[in-house]
Amino acid sequence: MRKEIVVLDTDDKHCLELCAMLGEKHYHAIPVSSLDSLEKYLQKNTCLAVMVDIEHAAIDNSTIRNLSINYPGVYFLGMSKQHYNPTLREAICYHIYVCLNKPVDPDELFYWIKSINEEE
Repeated sequence: MRKEIVVLDTDDKHCLELCAMLGEKHYHAIPVSSLDSLEKYLQKNTCLAVMVDIEHAAIDNSTIRNLSINYPGVYFLGMSKQHYNPTLREAICYHIYVCLNKPVDPDELFYWIKSINEEE
């Protein structure tokens, strides 16, 4: 079964740019714009990673914790324009594999994806 990278970002332009960037490196990227869409997708598909805009209004510590518990084989990568997000401290410390600055630097992104693939 093909493993995919899901991108949850409410900024449609940024989401599509990330998906195109991933596609250039032959990753199958799936754009989603809501937590409900993400949950439905994860229930039916095997994913390597989920890139989550942690500034999304509905994202909190319990949401990230529940996702990581319900989908233990999925790596969660956070994305944020802020360098520090105290409200998501627990999620960032325990449930998010890495947090990337927005806009995402391609070299940094592919470094972390390579790291995930080496762990598999």
